[in-house]
Amino acid sequence: MKMHNIKPVQAFCFDLDGTLVDGSRFDNAIRRTCTQLAESTGLDAGTLFDTNSRIWQSYWPTVEEKWTLGLLTSSTVSLEAWRRTLRECGREDESLAILATDTLSQNRRGALHLFDDVQELLNFLRPHFSIALITNGASDTQRDTLRVLGIDRVFDAVVISGEVGIAKPEAGIFSIALKQLKVEPESAWHVGDSLTTDVAGARRAGLTSIWLNRGGRDTKKGDPVPDYEIRSLRDMKQMIRAERQEHGED
Repeated sequence: MKMHNIKPVQAFCFDLDGTLVDGSRFDNAIRRTCTQLAESTGLDAGTLFDTNSRIWQSYWPTVEEKWTLGLLTSSTVSLEAWRRTLRECGREDESLAILATDTLSQNRRGALHLFDDVQELLNFLRPHFSIALITNGASDTQRDTLRVLGIDRVFDAVVISGEVGIAKPEAGIFSIALKQLKVEPESAWHVGDSLTTDVAGARRAGLTSIWLNRGGRDTKKGDPVPDYEIRSLRDMKQMIRAERQEHGED
């Protein structure tokens, strides 16, 4: 656990999904989509949902890396998943697969929301620090998420793996953000919910790593070790005040 920084913090970098954006309602978006499809096709909503879930379990691992690095868009991946789902349900219909993809996209937007501790922290940081977003994912999904939630202009730098072809935990994606912010790694903190991508990546790149462990998960042997662990973004305020006092800034 890092107790003292050599340089005062100048910038904060954040992960998106699971850190700022609560994805707990996405399952409901899929169920709603299946219900809407069932109403227009006569198919069973429960069967559609179960089939789609099974398809995703087998299909997603085959495309995740390409999606993350921007070689496949989210709409392309979603369309193929719905093609396979409908085929298994006895409906090989391209127009219906397109309808399902579009319907899910709309329902996903309605399910998006920030965790209740996000806006407060961003408002606290904005007057004093540079802020960056560093996220893995396809450009179309992540840009849409930022726009729908109204935080697309909050950040001084937005670095999306699908746009730059580098993904966390590679140090290069952090370096891109820091270059845009014009700060050194020793002066930046990265906050994220994943030990394997956020903590490991931040440590590789020389940033102070903050593990946001909302659910109080236990670590396993061999897991990357964060510099700090927090349960809520609200914990950041006191950490920042203490750090600024340490450097005589408060």
